[in-house]
Amino acid sequence: MVEDRAVEVPRRRWRIAWLLALGVLVNYLDRVNLSVSHAALVTTFGISTVTFGYLSAAYNWTYALCQLPVGILLDKFGVRKVGRISTFIWGMASFAAAITPNIPGFFGARLLLGVGEAPIFPSNAKAVGLWFPKKERSFSTSLFDSSAKLASALGVPLVGMLLIRVGWRWSFAATGLISLGYFVLFSRVYRDPKEDPKLTEVERNYIERDDGVSLQPEPPPASIGYLMRQKKMIGLALGFGAYNYVFYLLLTFLPTYLSSALGVDLLHSFLYTGVPWLFATCTELITGYIADRLIQRGWDANPVRKTVLVCGTAFGLGIFGAAHATTPTEALLWISMSISGLSAASSIGWCIPALIAPRGSVGSVGAITNLSGQISGIVAPILTGYVVSVTHSYVWVFAIPAIYLLIGISGYVFLLGRLTQIPPQPVPSA
Repeated sequence: MVEDRAVEVPRRRWRIAWLLALGVLVNYLDRVNLSVSHAALVTTFGISTVTFGYLSAAYNWTYALCQLPVGILLDKFGVRKVGRISTFIWGMASFAAAITPNIPGFFGARLLLGVGEAPIFPSNAKAVGLWFPKKERSFSTSLFDSSAKLASALGVPLVGMLLIRVGWRWSFAATGLISLGYFVLFSRVYRDPKEDPKLTEVERNYIERDDGVSLQPEPPPASIGYLMRQKKMIGLALGFGAYNYVFYLLLTFLPTYLSSALGVDLLHSFLYTGVPWLFATCTELITGYIADRLIQRGWDANPVRKTVLVCGTAFGLGIFGAAHATTPTEALLWISMSISGLSAASSIGWCIPALIAPRGSVGSVGAITNLSGQISGIVAPILTGYVVSVTHSYVWVFAIPAIYLLIGISGYVFLLGRLTQIPPQPVPSA
């Protein structure tokens, strides 16, 4: 076998990685629109904090309900077919929000957005598993996952300034146009490796031979019930649920927290909101790159990935520090530490479905993982709305995710264990 360094391997797989990253960036611009529009929606529709919490969670209801069906569809029809349909739907949802005349219509638009965006992370996890050898999956995963943070770092201030200048309806219309542009690009560019005529034999062999990766047709996927009974699956789901609780808490309420609790004016709350997300973006990319480099240099992949996963999630406990912050600088310091650590863990987390799933079941494992996260995405804004309404304080808003993170860390340590493949589902005897 010719060594990799003796033959230059083409980099078409990285073209796919950047395409996936761009998709997540566009995807999250649609999501952050709502948090930016909080004050404008209060003015337009007279909604309360509790109603805003439910409105923020509406997206996650359909997103979560679609996860298991999406996993099955991905394993049956593939990334390209499912991705094209979903991208078109989420673009239409943004236009629907822009023209809605009332709050029920807005709820409908957010529910539709959840349907359209449901496949994005399971399909990206499956695509990375198809296109990348295991030693390159941390950084390739961090590219698309960090785009979710970059969208908040750039999207909140940009969409916020657009909202201030032209109103919230046009800000939703603008993200709808961007989404339709991505739909055209994805339809033209994405192919699975076995369908891509421009994938060279050298690169195909490089992908296929590493760690037993195979581009041959996959076997039938394991059942959802079988996968959900596995300890590794439960551990991964608990960890991701804790991570996503913090993520959606900050995604939906950070501008409001800065303005209402710390007295930051509306424009500066948009600008300050980008700070933690920018730190998170950089941390995730750097961590993903370092993890891959260490593995490529011969370090044992399992302890490298598990160390990042557990330690990064432990840094997420910094979210509790914001409970007692008295200045915007202090709050942003604690929040930046928390989301940066969780983002570092996430750079590893989203490559785990492709590492532990039985062959043919990466989409389903990714969907179960994302389902756990989206349940947290539903609970976080609703519970936050009630807590703030009852206590008029953010102390328990930040204490609750800290408790959940401790449970998630325990799931990673005691249930997920080594990042080895779940055994194939036994075939029933005749």
